[in-house]
Amino acid sequence: MDESVEAFVAADRANPPKTGGVVFIGSSSIRLWDDLEQQMPGRTIIRRGFGGSTLEDCVRYLDRLVLPYRPRLVVVYAGDNDVAQGALAGQVLERFKQFVEGIRAQLHGTRIAFISIKPSPARLGRLGTIRRANSLVQAYIADKPYLEYIDIFRPMLNAEGLPRPELFSQDELHLNPTGYALWKSVVAPYVQ
Repeated sequence: MDESVEAFVAADRANPPKTGGVVFIGSSSIRLWDDLEQQMPGRTIIRRGFGGSTLEDCVRYLDRLVLPYRPRLVVVYAGDNDVAQGALAGQVLERFKQFVEGIRAQLHGTRIAFISIKPSPARLGRLGTIRRANSLVQAYIADKPYLEYIDIFRPMLNAEGLPRPELFSQDELHLNPTGYALWKSVVAPYVQ
């Protein structure tokens, strides 16, 4: 993980990104969203996804992967790996609160959007914890005008309440192009 962060820092030194844009940070679901920048035209998009990352990692690297860009909006997708590593729903909420507080302490006017933890076939056994974590984060966000909750969880379920397999790659964890098209349709309005 440190290597990925160092690579971002080195790339920024060589070609500093603009400030005031939109930072997407989080796990491999952000890292693998190959055409993210093209899908959000007219916006300065800074993609800072790194494989295996947790909300704790996002907090740890705030000073390197978010704060220097002074973004107007931070979109975070993390929590999935926290749950996979055994974190309880309340721990996911506490980690997200730390993430928010870390940004708000430095960047008072920055909005933060949390992409809900996705339901994936590979993590079906964790679906209850994922539901509870999403609910806790959504409730925390509800009365804070600088926070947004982006619900990708429900659109990724079928009529039986199970993850839609057609949205995932063969590993049943990462999204395929159909999955990313769904994400774009849900996420883009928050970026505009």
